[in-house]
Amino acid sequence: MSNDGVNAGRRRFLVAATSVVGAAGAVGAATPFVGSWFPSAKAKAAGAPVKVNIAKVEPGQQMVAEWRGQPVFIVRRTEEILANLTKIEGSVADPESAASVQPEYVDKKTRAIKPEILVLVGLCTHLGCAPSFRPEVAPADLGPDWVGGYFCPCHGSRYDLAGRVYKAQPAPLNLPVPPHSYESDDVIIVGVDQEKA
Repeated sequence: MSNDGVNAGRRRFLVAATSVVGAAGAVGAATPFVGSWFPSAKAKAAGAPVKVNIAKVEPGQQMVAEWRGQPVFIVRRTEEILANLTKIEGSVADPESAASVQPEYVDKKTRAIKPEILVLVGLCTHLGCAPSFRPEVAPADLGPDWVGGYFCPCHGSRYDLAGRVYKAQPAPLNLPVPPHSYESDDVIIVGVDQEKA
């Protein structure tokens, strides 16, 4: 024991023990903080490319996949559907898709890599509602000039079966075409550009 009544050995022990506990606490507190800098598995999966098997999609039918939390419409178009696209070019606002979002490798009129397969992000370009797939020709509620397409139930925007918006609609642009490529005839990879595949 020292002259002033303080036990130096005990003091050293308490300082060392407090330092160890403080360091352990700092590491424990820092671990979740540093871990938050890295994306979670769920976040990584949300932005990851998605493989979609389209083998079971019949001509004239649509399937819906999900990519980045958004619906992706995939339609197997028939020869009749493709012929109707040229018939209504004067009725759509952007027939050449000049102002719309689609990759460079997509044909501007059919808006597809392969004319018979259409791939679109299924969100209306007006306020983001999901348009309904309406492939029937001349239904009573859409009129005699309707040759099939998409109808947005929120504000009435209409799109053809290339995702091109009709003139005088609330939606300003055609439905977006996401980056996509073909792994095989029946497998599409949404989120990977064709030229990079």
